[in-house]
Amino acid sequence: MATTEIRDLVNLCMRKDDAATKQLMIRFRDRVFAICYRMLGQQQDAEDVVQETFLRAVRSLSSWDQQREFEPWLFQIAANRCKTMLSRRQRRPIPLPYCDESAPDDSQMLAADRETLAEEVRRVLDAMRPEQREAFCLFHESELSYAEIAERLDCPLGTVKTWVHRARAELIRQLQTREVLS
Repeated sequence: MATTEIRDLVNLCMRKDDAATKQLMIRFRDRVFAICYRMLGQQQDAEDVVQETFLRAVRSLSSWDQQREFEPWLFQIAANRCKTMLSRRQRRPIPLPYCDESAPDDSQMLAADRETLAEEVRRVLDAMRPEQREAFCLFHESELSYAEIAERLDCPLGTVKTWVHRARAELIRQLQTREVLS
């Protein structure tokens, strides 16, 4: 697509033309994804950042200097979104596994014992208060940070930390009561 065609497409996008916006996204989606995937190394994160990139770009089209090329401007937005994602990853606490996979050989659980533990964990989680279970699962299974969980659940950060802590404590207490853990 020639530079003038891109400018015309961008001008249509700025006039809220949905077809033009879709065409712009289709035109650059694969290259933006390639940049994001190279920077992030994870497909899901790259897909999320591609969406963020186009949302931000479409909202900011009026700030694009039409005397310059469009692609570098768009790719810079993608790179900035990737940097933000990478910094979020670094602040994300490391989730603890349900059971220790690196235990010494003499205390390694048999596959059947692991299945039993997983079943018991699921049973205890199912009996928990819904908000505690959801916060716990988002932290340990989805590996979201407390801040991301707070945003997703639309509640204060401290509340999320409390829910995850209480869910952990309840899980341990219930597993000990059921004599699954010593």
